[in-house]
Amino acid sequence: MRELHHPKTNQLQLSAVLYALSDPTRLSVVRRLAKEGERACGTFDLPATKATLSHHFKVLRESGITHTRVEGIYRYISLRAEDLEARFPGLLQAVLKASKTR
Repeated sequence: MRELHHPKTNQLQLSAVLYALSDPTRLSVVRRLAKEGERACGTFDLPATKATLSHHFKVLRESGITHTRVEGIYRYISLRAEDLEARFPGLLQAVLKASKTR
C-alpha cells in the first residue's frame, strides 16, 4: 500500500483549507471529528457513495485538516486541530462556531 500524503504544518495553505471546509459534507465530517475525536472511515453514516466519501476524506487529508491512520484494513481519521491552530490561529474554531448557527 502506498503511503498517504499529509502536508507538514508549515505547508498548509489557507486556500486549500478554506476550499475543503466549503463543502457541507466535509464540514460535517470536521464538526463530528471536533466533537467526538478519531473515527473509522466507515462510521460517519453520511448520505453519499463510498467513492464520494473517499474523495471527501482525501480532500480533507490533502488540505491538512485531517490525518488518516491505517491499521490493517481500517482507516482512522482524526482532526489536525493543533496543526491548524499553529498555522492559522482561531480559524478552525471560527468556522466551527459559524457552522453551528446554520
